[in-house]
Order: sequence, then C-alpha cells, then structure tokens
Amino acid sequence: MNYKSLLLVSLVSLTLSSCLKKENVVCPPTEGQVGQRMLILNEGLFQQNNASLTWANFSSGAVSQNYFQQIAGRPLGDTGNDIKKYGNKIYIVLNISSTIEVLDATTYAVIEQIEMHNNGLAKQPRYIDFHGGKAFVTCYDGYVDVIDTLNLSVIHRIPVGSNPDHLRVAGNMVYVSNSGGLNFPDYDSTVSVISALSLTEIKKINVGINPGSIAVGGNGNVYVVTRGNFGSIPSRMSKIETLTDTKSESYAFEVNSLSEKNGDVLIFETSGAPSVKLFDVNSNVLQSASLIDFTGIATPYEVQYESSSDRIYVFDANGYVNTGKVLEYSGNGGFIRDFKSGLVPKRLVYL
Repeated sequence: MNYKSLLLVSLVSLTLSSCLKKENVVCPPTEGQVGQRMLILNEGLFQQNNASLTWANFSSGAVSQNYFQQIAGRPLGDTGNDIKKYGNKIYIVLNISSTIEVLDATTYAVIEQIEMHNNGLAKQPRYIDFHGGKAFVTCYDGYVDVIDTLNLSVIHRIPVGSNPDHLRVAGNMVYVSNSGGLNFPDYDSTVSVISALSLTEIKKINVGINPGSIAVGGNGNVYVVTRGNFGSIPSRMSKIETLTDTKSESYAFEVNSLSEKNGDVLIFETSGAPSVKLFDVNSNVLQSASLIDFTGIATPYEVQYESSSDRIYVFDANGYVNTGKVLEYSGNGGFIRDFKSGLVPKRLVYL
C-alpha cells in the first residue's frame, strides 16, 4: 500500500460523535461531501461469510477495505446481493445470511440488522427497491417482503412466483422477475405486478424463461432480461407495456443485465466479447459499438450507471477468488480511474 497517496482517515467512535486520526479507517462525511464518497458492496464467495464493504473517496482516490467490520466489529455476512440508499439510510441485502443491514447514511452507524427468516427458514433475500416509505424485497422463498422504513420491520409478505429475483418500482407498481432459478430445468417465466398501494399481486405476465434484471425506461415501460437456460435457449430482453401490463416485444440480442441511463437502458452482455451498449427506448435501436473498452478487465461481473454524476461503473471480479476492482467511466465511456475492492464487487452507492 502506498501510504503517501492516502489521506489520514478516522475511526468512528462508539457514539459516532467524533473521529480519531488513524490510518486505513474512515470517518463520516461532513456536510457538503455527499457524492464525493461511495460504498462498494463486495459479494464475497458463496457460503464463505466474506461479503464486505469498500469505502472510497473520489477526491483522493483513498480506499478502505472491510469497512463494515471496522464500524460494526463483526463480519458483514454471506453473499452481498444489493445495496441502495433511501432517505437517510443505506440498506444492504445479504442473500445467504438472510439478513438486511441498515446503516445511517451520514454516520455509517449500524441502525438495525433485519433477520429475514420465516418459521426458522431462511427467506434468502435478493434485491430491494422503495416506494412511499416502504422497502420491497424479493425473497427466494416465493415472496416479496414489505418493510416499514421507519420501524425497520417486515409488515407484510406478498406471494409471487418461484424464486423471485430482481424488482423495480414503476409508478405505483412493483415489477418482480420470478426466476424459478432453484427449479432447474423447470424455470419460471413470469413477471409479477404488485400494487405498491394495496400491497397485493394484481397480475402475472409471461415474458420468457428465467426472468432476471429489470429496468424502467423513460417512456414508462419496463424492460426485463429473460436469461434462458444457459444453453439451447439464449438470453433475450422483453418489453412490458405498463399501460396494459402486457409483453409487447422481445429483442433478438443477448443480454446479462440492465441499467437505467437517462431514460434509456444500458445493455451489459458477456456471451461473446463483453460489451456495454445503449438501447434507445423510443426508437427500439441498440447501438452497434460498446461504450466501454474491456481490454484489461479480467472478469466483468456487473455494470451500474449513476445519473447524479453521469458515470458508468464496471465491476471486475478478477477471477472471483482474487481482490477485485471497480472501474469508473464517463457517461460516454471514457475511462476515469479505478478503485480496489474486495472479493467479487457487485454494486455501489454514493454517500
């Protein structure tokens, strides 16, 4: 480690009211610094209990690994799946640990660990999204859990399809991809439509086998990846018309995952040469050239777009058993910098 390149950073005290200067640990951001720092969620290795957080400073390039361990005095958990900020809290979804860690977005203090179990059985939470003071969480046991973001408890469970995976809020509806991923080769093929107001499933839409990543276009329609069977049936992207909640189109290109970019959709694909391409939701046209040059990226794992800074982030898992990194690009694909991370970086959140 090049200590000359690092700023002195501080250890969060038990009361989080002051910071003591110390190398390799960090203190909460001061007012006006929001957007200059980020937390990277590292998925870790399955059943190894080594998911972690990496803290990074945009201005200095300084990073601090195993950050959750520093602030909580315990490991983060097993298989970090999602991280999002809502209001003044950060939510971290741990799939195999079956927990959701809730942090204060200003001080990083651990506010709550929500246990995601039902009658002693793990619900295996996957992804989280928000609407009207409620968090909606897909659980692999066939439900979407509703969490009150004030008291941080599960207030309702909504039965959906088999092994629900990704979800996105569009208007007053929540769209949930029912993967059936644990039932190979009998995948599910539906997207559940949930009313965020009545907290009930109102419809299932057949989109194609093994639905996964979901994005909402600026035209209000929903786009969903159907991952196929990883063999004879290739992945595709389908469009759901939200006015009628019907599938209207399927597009003849392969895709891993989706990220929303200024009303359009970024298509991340690795079946051939890895690429990130912009799909225009109004013209239904996928650009021909990749925005990102993947030369030197060992194991491209995920892609995320941040609208507030017009940045594209590529997560490099680096063989899955080595320290990964997160590469930062402009919205047009120009390389800016990279940050070292933990094992299998997956998502990030601005602070």
